[in-house]
Amino acid sequence: MQSLATIPFFRDANDLDLERFERRCTWRKFDEGHVLLDFEDTTGDVYFIIAGEVRILVRTPGGKEVILNDMHAGAYFGELAAIDSTPRSANVTALTKCEMCIVPAPVFREMVFSSNVVCDKLLRLLASRVRDLNERVIQHTVLDVRHRLYAELLRQSQPRASNPQERVVSPPPFHHVLAGRVGCRREQVTRELSNMTGEGITEKTRGALVIKQPQVMRDRIQSALRETS
Repeated sequence: MQSLATIPFFRDANDLDLERFERRCTWRKFDEGHVLLDFEDTTGDVYFIIAGEVRILVRTPGGKEVILNDMHAGAYFGELAAIDSTPRSANVTALTKCEMCIVPAPVFREMVFSSNVVCDKLLRLLASRVRDLNERVIQHTVLDVRHRLYAELLRQSQPRASNPQERVVSPPPFHHVLAGRVGCRREQVTRELSNMTGEGITEKTRGALVIKQPQVMRDRIQSALRETS
């Protein structure tokens, strides 16, 4: 039997006897493209990603799908339905082959209520997601496509090992995926990325999109936000 103690969410939960919960959880593998959760599903299980990557989509009342996030090993999803027992508000699809630890809602709730460590981690994660969503709502409300794209690229990027003043998005994002994230057409993303390259703000290399001037992006975002206030 695999151990819950290997999952980051439960690590350091010394006030919880994980062994008594493990036999009530399920460990499963899924193929690329498998729909793990869909809109309006009434299940309440929480999924902990052991290996692989998934994509989370939300759908507007008009039927438009927007990419909310991509999640990797160590992350988890499905906790909202486990907390409030409402139908699923998003679609989650495997981008690669995945392995999951599936925790039924009653088991998840029991662990959260039994452990101060686990409860604190859950509260901090929920607070972080609310802050992130608030930031994205503001950006989508007041910023144009160019500045929303700046913000999304910065959000996806990591410091470049060879030059910490620069940042990289690796592998380079597909244009249609960026369009789904910032709420525009793929052609608009292509045009804006071309403009960034022409200005020397970004550079396409083998295996990465390099942000040469991240501070320029940040300054332009802040300037645009001030102009709308």
